[in-house]
Order: sequence, then structure tokens, then C-alpha cells
Amino acid sequence: MLRNIECLLVFGGDGTILNGARLVAESGVPLLGINLGHLGFLSEIDIPDIEQGLESVLNNHFYIEERMMIEAAVLRDGKEIERATGLNDAVITKGAFARLIFLETRVNGEQVSTYPTDGLIVATPTGSTAYSLSAGGPVVTPELDLMLLTPICPHALWARPIVISSGCEVEVELLSEKGEVMLTIDGQHGLKLIKNDVVKITRSPYKVRFIRLKTRSFFRVLKQKLREGERP
Repeated sequence: MLRNIECLLVFGGDGTILNGARLVAESGVPLLGINLGHLGFLSEIDIPDIEQGLESVLNNHFYIEERMMIEAAVLRDGKEIERATGLNDAVITKGAFARLIFLETRVNGEQVSTYPTDGLIVATPTGSTAYSLSAGGPVVTPELDLMLLTPICPHALWARPIVISSGCEVEVELLSEKGEVMLTIDGQHGLKLIKNDVVKITRSPYKVRFIRLKTRSFFRVLKQKLREGERP
């Protein structure tokens, strides 16, 4: 069905838009987000503007903004058992118990570090304003092609967020045996990991195509949605 439509209208919050983005990425169908949620960082239209917005779409008064995606593959005993695509991030994180996990992290085959940490976020520029931001990662403008490695509560003074090229291959191997550890994509698709599982994260060959109705200043959206720089 997705290959036979001109665009996908998504009514909801950012989580609904993330789900819609994964649905249409392979087909290249553009997506228009209509905000019914709280934050609406990825949406284009709020409910009071819906009639005017849809009229602009019907009259071809819009442009397309492309956002890069990432792909995560899980290898167990050398065999791929899972593959998923995300717009925001791939997150490896521990379960409920207050116990560190150890994640050996490599970029293009070269060891970066073995993080003693609560988890690791590999984020796109779009995902830089999501979980990665909460974990202390940098804000990145969405037109860039790169990936962010952001440790979650690392027990090491030297463990800081790292920015790498989108052409890199990131490998994260779980060295811990005890406790529950999960891989989640965009906070929606999940898989439980076991010791020695390797998660390979690369740039996806697909991009999400967002319908935009007006020239958007990224920093204006940042200020409006996250109240950046606002006085109490």
C-alpha cells in the first residue's frame, strides 16, 4: 500500500511520527506530521493550522527535507539474528538493577573504549535532541551526516560523547553476563541482548522525507519546543 500513496499523514506525537518514518523510509514516500502530542518536535502542523496546511500540500506549496537514518544489526555467535532501522537512535542499556554493564566499542574495527556504563546511545542528528541530549550529548543541526556516541552515566571521567562520520561502522560488544540488557531502536523496537552479542550500527541506505510548508529555523524550533534560553 505504501508504494501506491503520494504522502503519509501522521496524526500524533513524535513517537507516532518515528513509527511512521520507519514505515515509509524504504518506499521514499514523504511524510507530513500533524501534532496531537505534547512536544511535537518532528511535526510540521499543529491542529489550529491543519486546514491551511493541508491546502498548501494540495497546491504543491511545500518542500522536502531529508533526514538520515541508522541501521542496527545484532550478531550472536557470528550470525545475524535481528536487523532494524531507526530515525533517532539505537540504544544499548541495562535493566532495572543498579549495576554497571561493560560495552566494548569499536569504530571501523578500531577500539574506542570499553565503557563501564549504564548504556550507550548511537544517535543521528535528528536523535541529538532526544535521549542523547538528556544524557549530555551535543545538539546537532539535522542536515548534517554524522553519528553521535553518547555514554549513559559512564563510571569514568574520560568517557565523553564522540561525533563520528556517518560512513563509519560502529560495533558494540556486550561483555557483561549478569543483568538484563536491551537494544532499543527509537525507543520502540527492542531486543534482549546476552553476553558476547555484537551490535553493528551503520548509516541506513534510506532517508526519511519530511514535507515542510515553510522555511524552518532549527534554532527557533529548538527554542519553542525545548524552551531553550527562556528566562524563568
